[in-house]
Amino acid sequence: MLVAIGTRNPAKVHAVQDTLIREKLTFISVKTDSGVSDQPFSDEETLQGARNRAKSALALTNADLSFGLEGGVHETESGLMLCNWGVLVHADGAEWVASGAKFPLPLEISDRLRKGEELGVVMADVTGDLNTRKREGAIGIYTNGWVNRKDLFAHIVKLLYGQYRSSLGDMSH
Repeated sequence: MLVAIGTRNPAKVHAVQDTLIREKLTFISVKTDSGVSDQPFSDEETLQGARNRAKSALALTNADLSFGLEGGVHETESGLMLCNWGVLVHADGAEWVASGAKFPLPLEISDRLRKGEELGVVMADVTGDLNTRKREGAIGIYTNGWVNRKDLFAHIVKLLYGQYRSSLGDMSH
């Protein structure tokens, strides 16, 4: 079965490939546009970005399944939270949705995002590492490496693929 991944970002691609390594799947990653702002600023916008990536990757590849993964932020009473969403789309049109863990970003980071900067750019500036978004991400930095960006997206991949397998009546793990 051919599985498309709607990004070339290594953290997201490896989250899918490494999580599903034991499945009999062939993966293809393709560059897709999220169709939302560079810095999604709500759960809804982040989810829409994931959905757009999944559908675009499916159309570009004629795969059987397609993953779209998107990171963003969401304003809450506890501050600006990092959020991550995923969508899995089947060639027949079926769709599964999942969200990942959330945690508040430090105030100095949140303030810069609220002024219009993008998290990946801010984190590159703060850390001096231009590739943070492709590896540990903000979550890796602010959890002292206990959780990285790939871990966060791998959890979403498990939720999505588990829903898909459950829909087939497959209760094995």
